Amino acid sequence: MRRGDLDDLAAFAAVARARSFTRAAAELGLSPSALSHAMRALEQRLGVRLLARTTRSVAPTTAGERLLQSLGPALAQVAQGLAGLADWRGAPSGTLRLTTFCSGARLVLAPALPRFLRDHPDVSVEVVVEERLGDLVAGGFDAGIRLGETVDRDMVAVRVGPDLRTVVVGTPEYFSRHPKPRSPDELSEHRCVNYRLSGGDGGLLPWEFERDGREVKVRPSSQLVSTDEVLSGAAVRAGAGLGYMFEVDVAAEIADGRLIQVLDDWCVPFPGLYLYYPNRQVTPALRALIDALRWPADRPAAQFGT
Repeated sequence: MRRGDLDDLAAFAAVARARSFTRAAAELGLSPSALSHAMRALEQRLGVRLLARTTRSVAPTTAGERLLQSLGPALAQVAQGLAGLADWRGAPSGTLRLTTFCSGARLVLAPALPRFLRDHPDVSVEVVVEERLGDLVAGGFDAGIRLGETVDRDMVAVRVGPDLRTVVVGTPEYFSRHPKPRSPDELSEHRCVNYRLSGGDGGLLPWEFERDGREVKVRPSSQLVSTDEVLSGAAVRAGAGLGYMFEVDVAAEIADGRLIQVLDDWCVPFPGLYLYYPNRQVTPALRALIDALRWPADRPAAQFGT
């Protein structure tokens, strides 16, 4: 299609529907003579007469009627597409669909999302919380929040939290009955509370450790296995066994002695949580959410989750 053909086809449709150069010209903001000249040029390019003209009227020819029937839906679709560009300009509006897991919802969205919704009343947000790593695009999501190491490389990733650490903790009462483990291998001698991943193969979450370049993954035996982190945490805090938990979730309890941390030198930081989305044009609504959740490099890690 040559440059200008779409405009001329839209002008033809206006003339054919109005059956008047004068009325169509007023609708298009053109002079009747300019519109008539454009229609003659279009007919010459196509090699088909589209309009039958008399001194008093104009009407589509048989070929013109056929073209008009084809153009109607196509021009309506173009108009709809142009109207849809409103989602990418102006004030943030529309619906955002997000996917994340329990910790992402609790640590990132729970503290920040209520204020975002208050500040952007024209934006609606749907959050799907699931442990499995699904296909963001196939699932119809605008963005997701996951640990940085799980984000696909073809996604744009924005940090929404500091580096994290998982630590091993137990209550003083538990350690009054069991010796503290000195290495991950000794976890086999302890009661542990395990977390089972929901979705996928539903395997147990491995306890991952590293020291002096040596990486160790263990899945200790347990009396309790759960897919719910609240239940798992309650069991650990009740002294039923050792837990493998985000340090940010238990830092206050470690500080005041309600929980005791072990294997500290085996627990190293790793990239934290990231918001990720496909590498494509970002709507104002998503851009506003990114700005609201972005984690500044100079923000204290102690403020995470608050």
